[in-house]
Order: sequence, then C-alpha cells, then structure tokens
Amino acid sequence: MNYQHTTPGAPVRSGIPEHGRVPKYYAVKAKLTLMVDELGEGGLLPTERDLAVRYEVSRETVRQALRELLLEGRLRRQGRGTVVAGPKLEQPLSLASYTEGVRRQGRRPGRSLISLDRFPCPEALAPEVGAERGEPVWHMERVLLADDERVGLESTYVSEARVPHLDTEFDPDSSFYSYLHDRLGISFGAADERIETVLATPREALLIGTPPALPMLLLHRVSRDTAGRPLERVRTLYRGDRFSFTAHLGEQG
Repeated sequence: MNYQHTTPGAPVRSGIPEHGRVPKYYAVKAKLTLMVDELGEGGLLPTERDLAVRYEVSRETVRQALRELLLEGRLRRQGRGTVVAGPKLEQPLSLASYTEGVRRQGRRPGRSLISLDRFPCPEALAPEVGAERGEPVWHMERVLLADDERVGLESTYVSEARVPHLDTEFDPDSSFYSYLHDRLGISFGAADERIETVLATPREALLIGTPPALPMLLLHRVSRDTAGRPLERVRTLYRGDRFSFTAHLGEQG
C-alpha cells in the first residue's frame, strides 16, 4: 500500500478510499485545508460563490466542505464571513479544574452563572454526593468561558451538608475546586469519568451559543475527597469544535 505521510496523526492516504473515487466535496475540503494552513488563525476565507467558481463545483459542494471544517473546529463564523479558527483547547483528564487547564494554555478562564438552587436529593444521586435521599442538594449550572468565548456548560451537584453556604460565600465566576480547598479545607482525592459524544438540547445549544447540530463532548465525573467520601457529581458539555482531551498513561505495577 502506498501511504502518503503528511502531518503526524493525519488520515492514511489523506482519507482517500481504496477504490480511489473521491467525493467532490472531499476534494474541495482538501484544497480548503491547504488554504486554511496558508491563511493562519483569523484569516478570512473567500465567499462560497468565489470558492465555487475557483474550484468549478456547485455552492452546495463548497458548503458541505465548509460545514465539515466548521464541525472539526478548523473554521469559525465571524459576522457574515468565515475565518480560520485558533487551536483547540486541550483539557487534561485529571483532578485539575477547568480553570487550571485553560490557564495553562494562556487563555483566560471564566464562568457565567445560569442557576443555583437546592432540591431534595433523589435516590439515584444520593450515593454519588454522599447524601441521604430527600436531603438538600445544591445544583449549580454555569456556562464555561475562555477569553469570554462560550465553550461549554457545566452542572455541579453537591450536598448542602458538605457546602452549606455555597449561595453566599462562593463567587460563581471562580473555581469551585479552589473554593473547596481554600475555604473549606476539602481536597479531591479521586474521580471516575466517562466521556461520550452527544448533540446538545435546544436549551443547551442556546446557552452555549452553538447550532444544535454541533457535536458535543459530554463528560460525567463523580468525585471523592481524600478520605474516599463521595463529594460531587458533575455533568459538563464541551464544544466538540473547540476542545480535545489529553491524558498521561503510565504502566501499572
């Protein structure tokens, strides 16, 4: 087999099927990818009409190629035009908070509070937050920001008994992990995480500011403190076009 090596991690033979027949949109996408690399971050692409004329294809073919590059995070809409997007944010799969992960990449993290309320703990949630059924549990929903760009939506569930003054002591724009550690002396000891791809609900897409068809990375996390006691459950949606996850794997003894 004749492999075409371009950049590390690129598809083998540039994604060309073994029978060699390349869909028109994919050929246009390959050419647009080269244009994206040449323009660099923030570069403005020609209009769909101009691209259709340049590549001698229909506007719908151009639109499909652009759509895939938008979903992959290579491009983004800006006003009525399309520009080259910056690199994706790399979020480590660790006990580090979202705040720490974004700061490590030179971006400014932030959060915008949507809601903070209490409700009786349902039976299914009780063991995950260390509460009894019917005891009050906090639910905090916040939009995740990076340099004021909306990039995700986070829902945190924690027992009121563990964090009794969350509504009066905590700044919702700051790191919840830092608040637990610095104010309450609670440190995270371990967590179980599960990641899957989903589509946002209409409400979630509106809060994040994305089209409902944009794929999302959904992270479920159940955390425990250093004593092994259940602490929080978090459900976080990350924009699939703006995030990737990294993890360090070591040999188990």
